[in-house]
Amino acid sequence: MASLTDKNELNGAGHDRVNPPTHVRNEYLAADFPTVTHTPESLRQLILCGPLLRYTGTDYNASTAPVWRGSVLVVTHSHGPSLTLSYDDKTVPAERLWEERGRVFLRFPITTRLHEQERKVVYEMNSEGGQLQRSFWIPGRDETMRMMFHSCNGFSVGSDEEAFSGPALWNDVLRLHSEVPFHVMIGGGDQIYNDGIRVSGPLKAWADMKNPVKRRRYPWTQALDDEVDEWYCNNYLDWYSTAPFSHANSQIPQVNIWDDHDIIDGYGSYTDDFMGCAVFKGVGKVAHKYYMLIQHHTPPLGDQNEDPSWVIGKTPGRYCERHSRSIYARFGRKVAFLGVDARAERTRHQINLPETYEQLFHRVEDEIDASRGEIRHLVVLLGVPIAYPRLVWLENILTSPIAGFIRFLNKRFGIADGMFNKFDGEVDILDDLDDHYCARPHKRERNDLLLRFQKLSKARNVRITFLSGDVHLAAVGRFYSKPSMNITTEHDHRYMVNVISSAITNKPPPKAVSNILARRNKIHHLDGTTDEQLLDFFDKDVHGQKRPKNQNTMPARNFAVLTEGSGKISHPQRKETIENNNGRTKNAVSALEVGAGAEHPAASAGKDDNIQTGEGALNVAIRVEIDKSDHAGKTFAYGFAIPALEGTAT
Repeated sequence: MASLTDKNELNGAGHDRVNPPTHVRNEYLAADFPTVTHTPESLRQLILCGPLLRYTGTDYNASTAPVWRGSVLVVTHSHGPSLTLSYDDKTVPAERLWEERGRVFLRFPITTRLHEQERKVVYEMNSEGGQLQRSFWIPGRDETMRMMFHSCNGFSVGSDEEAFSGPALWNDVLRLHSEVPFHVMIGGGDQIYNDGIRVSGPLKAWADMKNPVKRRRYPWTQALDDEVDEWYCNNYLDWYSTAPFSHANSQIPQVNIWDDHDIIDGYGSYTDDFMGCAVFKGVGKVAHKYYMLIQHHTPPLGDQNEDPSWVIGKTPGRYCERHSRSIYARFGRKVAFLGVDARAERTRHQINLPETYEQLFHRVEDEIDASRGEIRHLVVLLGVPIAYPRLVWLENILTSPIAGFIRFLNKRFGIADGMFNKFDGEVDILDDLDDHYCARPHKRERNDLLLRFQKLSKARNVRITFLSGDVHLAAVGRFYSKPSMNITTEHDHRYMVNVISSAITNKPPPKAVSNILARRNKIHHLDGTTDEQLLDFFDKDVHGQKRPKNQNTMPARNFAVLTEGSGKISHPQRKETIENNNGRTKNAVSALEVGAGAEHPAASAGKDDNIQTGEGALNVAIRVEIDKSDHAGKTFAYGFAIPALEGTAT
């Protein structure tokens, strides 16, 4: 699933953009782009990629004022002039994270105090050849960050990138940022698509092998390691230098977790004997190296003194042989964030090790306790949705004797060749299904995880909200206490929302697939007290016309915005909420879900910073692309809000 076309097609495309390698196209920059940034020609010759911003955390226990931590990364030629970074009347030298094949990865740490009001932090890179200036915003000391969430930021192999105007939605992200600035940008996985390595890269010969036994035994030589390493490095430098995405990276601090396409399609979800082959292990290590360097500004094997944001697994992953790296951070005084690395330890039968879950919950519990009641929300980032329509019926078909017979015909006669994955010979979408928390091998792990979060929510009086991507469409799943229990949502610790926003760049599935998923939107029962269902949310199409049928899934490119609400509202009893709904949101279970969709006040999140959904509530807007052929990437918004937890019932 390549993010860029063949390099030979890209040579010579010279557009005015930030620090681009000369072979990257940038015609996707919108004509009305509001925050164009410029780089002196002398620095263009030095800098291969960047600047890229990263947010690592804020210390709210600092003595005088909360201390914000982050960094700036640039990749330069090894033998160029030195760079320094200046901000807040301070100048810091570069830390050389990694140097190889004439390139050096430079990190500039930033620490700055939060003031009473939010403020703009200007940073400058200085060299003998000139100066580069960018800026980002940090919240006030008691404010909740304005969050932008995205996933699936690249194109699948064979996609018509021109038909979708490339990564055009980043123009809208920056348009919003110019009006009401974002404080953090959350990447939910697949920030880059590296699948092209098996189509036109150094793994093509291996991927094209017909004999699976020979493919499993294929040696990982030093020469192949060098070629694969160079390919991943170039793909990262290309994609992270492509406007308008590159402009966002230099102005909005990012927090990321990875998913399979950050490595290669389906990584971790193929059969164990195939995943354990030398090539998959080698690919996993190389992909992890550049994921650490580019997305986390961290040496491949970590820092000698690790940043406190990391929650590092004790046991290396079975295939990539690297420790999982989850992330804990504060997104304001009231909001905590947990990004779960659900890829490093993944196998076909396990997502994370039990010991890793223990680490994650102990870390979160300790942090919430240390906040002494300040933390009201825990936002949990899972790459794959945890509240989503069941696809067991499809799993049953794809693993049935019928599929086995077709596989036999495929091997002997080439029948249905496009149906089977060239990697392991299984039905092509089976690895995607096996990725899901609701898949048969992961169901128990998923249910145990949800019950553990319920217990955490009740014990610490904290609202749990999940962010997920992966599925290339937008939806909102929710867990909640059974209506017969008549618990108001503000007192319901079982009320947990899964905001599903995908993809910001990749093409969506056909409408027919989206409609099938919506028809599978039945009420599911986690246990005797908890129900689950997608919210009726997309009440209008992107042109403002009524959408009477499928209001649950939206097959169009999108991203999400989360902000804190303000004011006071009443929360009626559950039965009263349903009775007063008047058909505005057919399956609303919360006062802040009533009227969910295009006309809900929260739809203006990202544009309006004073939305009356209640102090402590989280406003959620999902912004959906209007016209895929429009390079401006303009979007239409849908909204609802999530109340804080005000004490729990049974």
